[in-house]
Amino acid sequence: MLIQFLTLFPEMFDGPFAHSMIKRAQDNGLVKLETINFRAYAEDRHATVDDTPYGGGPGMILKPEPIFKAVEAIQAQAATKPYIILTTPQGEIFHQRIAVELSAQPHLVFICGHYEGYDERIRTLADRELSIGDYILTGGELPAMVMAEAIIRLLPGVLGDPDAARLDSFSGPEGILDYPQYTKPADFRGLKVPAILLSGDHGKIAQWRREQALLRTARRRPDLLAQLALTAKEKELIESYRLARADGQPDFASEGREYDEPD
Repeated sequence: MLIQFLTLFPEMFDGPFAHSMIKRAQDNGLVKLETINFRAYAEDRHATVDDTPYGGGPGMILKPEPIFKAVEAIQAQAATKPYIILTTPQGEIFHQRIAVELSAQPHLVFICGHYEGYDERIRTLADRELSIGDYILTGGELPAMVMAEAIIRLLPGVLGDPDAARLDSFSGPEGILDYPQYTKPADFRGLKVPAILLSGDHGKIAQWRREQALLRTARRRPDLLAQLALTAKEKELIESYRLARADGQPDFASEGREYDEPD
């Protein structure tokens, strides 16, 4: 996969992508990352990339000419048609299923905005407009990095265990939260690993993990449960949890019940 970033600050990308999993993915030829400073495509001797908005208003707006020329140069050299993403707080909220979808694209281009916003005509270049949340950042570089990492880790061979990405929160066909996980020691300062995980009974462990994932999702992200096809037993489990909360009983986490064996 080739991922290119159109940005006024290419040096911002050096640190985050020079370590750990992303660096290994690049070293192993699984992904190629390139930054392109679109100031190089400005048309005047001062390399101007922004100007005041028509109609007045605060701030400076990115001009269309440099970004159009940069995108056209990329398209002219591309082996396959690049999929172009505009980073903007007005865009669709990025989530795991979008990451999975984009991981199938051989060539991605992120346009990273800055200043007060884009000239509206720049939007015509994009195949998709994406945001990482309902808040405002100085530029689109950090959102592009976040989205790129979420995408890269899904590429075959990037993670050591092929099941690692499939078992993440929000992953899989259901998209629910992950179950609680533990490692050694079995008893840390009186906080003990659930006995069922030490039992060696893989069937019961799988059942426990499923139920804990559902309970955690019900507590933290109940909106994710709306589209699930639950069994009668799973519905009963979640309903008993909701009734307990409605009666003012302590939350599962606060009473430690989340980590006990299911009844």
